[in-house]
Amino acid sequence: MTKLSLSSLSSITSAATPSYDRETQSPGIVHFGVGNFHRAHQAVYLDALFNSGEGHDWAIVGAGVREADEAMRQKLMAQDWLTTVVEQEADASSARITGVMVDYLKPGDSQAVIAKLADPAIRIVSLTITEGGYYIDPASQRFDPNHADIQYDAAHFDAPKTAFGLILAGLVRRRDAGIEPFTVMSCDNIPGNGHVTENAVAGLAALIDPALAEWVKSSVAFPNGMVDRITPATSDREKTLLAEQFGIDDAWPVFCENFKQWVLEDNFPAGRPALEKVGVQFVDDVAPYEHMKIRILNGGHATIAYPAGLLDIHFVHEAMEHPLVSAFLKKVESEEIIPIVPPVPDTDLNDYFALCERRFANPKIGDTIRRLALDGSNRQPKFIVPSALDRANANSPLTGLALVAAFWCRYCYGTTESGAQIAPNDPSWDRLTAQAKRAKDDPAAWLEMTDIYGELAKNPSFAEAFSQALTTIWQIGTTATLERYLADALPLR
Repeated sequence: MTKLSLSSLSSITSAATPSYDRETQSPGIVHFGVGNFHRAHQAVYLDALFNSGEGHDWAIVGAGVREADEAMRQKLMAQDWLTTVVEQEADASSARITGVMVDYLKPGDSQAVIAKLADPAIRIVSLTITEGGYYIDPASQRFDPNHADIQYDAAHFDAPKTAFGLILAGLVRRRDAGIEPFTVMSCDNIPGNGHVTENAVAGLAALIDPALAEWVKSSVAFPNGMVDRITPATSDREKTLLAEQFGIDDAWPVFCENFKQWVLEDNFPAGRPALEKVGVQFVDDVAPYEHMKIRILNGGHATIAYPAGLLDIHFVHEAMEHPLVSAFLKKVESEEIIPIVPPVPDTDLNDYFALCERRFANPKIGDTIRRLALDGSNRQPKFIVPSALDRANANSPLTGLALVAAFWCRYCYGTTESGAQIAPNDPSWDRLTAQAKRAKDDPAAWLEMTDIYGELAKNPSFAEAFSQALTTIWQIGTTATLERYLADALPLR
């Protein structure tokens, strides 16, 4: 067993190791949110570029604002910021060690973070802080300037706590020193993630000085991007597999699928690494790609998550092996989601969905249904509600999407079909559970959450379809409801 470190790299033969030396690297990127997805995606693309002999002045310095970030920092520091990435397909697995991170600033040390952001060498600040980290008001789907964290940063701008407060403080220090602004690049799974990030930074700035907000809007670039790679959480299972199959002791390895995709607007005034040489697509308009991915792939995950969870299915590939769950996915996608997704350049949407099915079915990944079901109060408004609203506004059938929402409601009741307790799985779990219990006898109670459903909650056709779907689930159970839906026998007569 080889413990991962710079000094042990030369003795590792079971995994690809960096062909570049730490001494040749210098930081060009500060990244907020050094989690599994970042290390399996952005860091892997940079690793490929560095291995080609280019871009060594674009190394990453990590940053974080959560208490949990310190635990990750300690683990990575103990292994010289290296990460083992295991790419898994059904018939093969391979490992690579990435060394593109060269430091990780201590969470909570706002002055050190601001100083690094003000360094002229830093030309990109990137983020993977999850969909829930952008302070979006669920009802309006806009930045919420009244959130307590944002109000704190506005009142304590000299020592902010949020990523956006730190980014803004770094930008101001650069402006005052005559240094060009860095580009702010969101790598989170949010429609228009660049616009969303700009709204957060400029929205905070407006609380401090309206002129500062205007400067942010006119001077700082926030490119939109679409990111994709299925990357489960790391557990003891993954650490054990790495040790047994590759003989590497990594405190926090990353396991992921082989597939990856990154589509970016080419809007980097301060410069960028030549990522097009390692497979990143630079386009004028990311919207069609992100629309496709969020509606079809993320919407697909949301479609299978809750019926599978109610049936006590643990892994995603097991859900795809379940004939009713996989057929439910195919029917909802083919009849209600794909037909309303706008065309994407050089892409057949049905082929894209078939690729998603194969990816979901990958047995090696070990992706869990619980991960897919996580944080539904933030994910449903992005992945399911927009498709349902589009169909409702077009007076098109939406039985399947209403059933997806009903399965989520039933899941939030807190027990599976077998009676097993579902552990809290959402920041708003207590509220969701209370609403789900009311909705058992009064389905309309669930749609009272207008911060989640917005105008869809008031749509009569959706409200009726949802009510019928939830009533059916409670009357005959998940399995029989799926059977009825697949036989076009819903609603119950």
